[in-house]
Amino acid sequence: MPRLAVGDLAPDFTLPTADGGSVTLSDLRGEHVVVYFYPAAMTPGCTTQACDFRDSLASLQGAGYKVVGVSPDSVDKLAAFAEAEHLTFPLASDTERAVLEAWGAWGEKSLYGKTVTGVIRSTVVVDPEGKVELAQYNVKATGHVAKLRRDLKIA
Repeated sequence: MPRLAVGDLAPDFTLPTADGGSVTLSDLRGEHVVVYFYPAAMTPGCTTQACDFRDSLASLQGAGYKVVGVSPDSVDKLAAFAEAEHLTFPLASDTERAVLEAWGAWGEKSLYGKTVTGVIRSTVVVDPEGKVELAQYNVKATGHVAKLRRDLKIA
């Protein structure tokens, strides 16, 4: 799958969210949006990453960034995850994997020495005009949000 690069127009999407609503990327034009892709709610790495976003949300929002998490999990699983971890940003369900594929976050990866097909843990920052400002693929769950904040120069 081709990956997004700085300057690319971010593919628009509308996905159902854990809170029973939906999120549409183009509705967030005029704002910076951090879209992060993760393999599975309620797994150790994904929980660490989601909680890091939760704990950094005030500083990200203070700097003008919205956060949206996307996984192939069902809305019900995402709702349970959001409730269990007190997540207050949108968690979007991409069970068809169309958004994951369009954004380059689905494909072959190495897992415990084996090549498998699945979600490539990725983060893409979209600027107010809808273009890719930053694209990071194969990120680590632990420490990623702190690195992202450094890259975006957010204290």
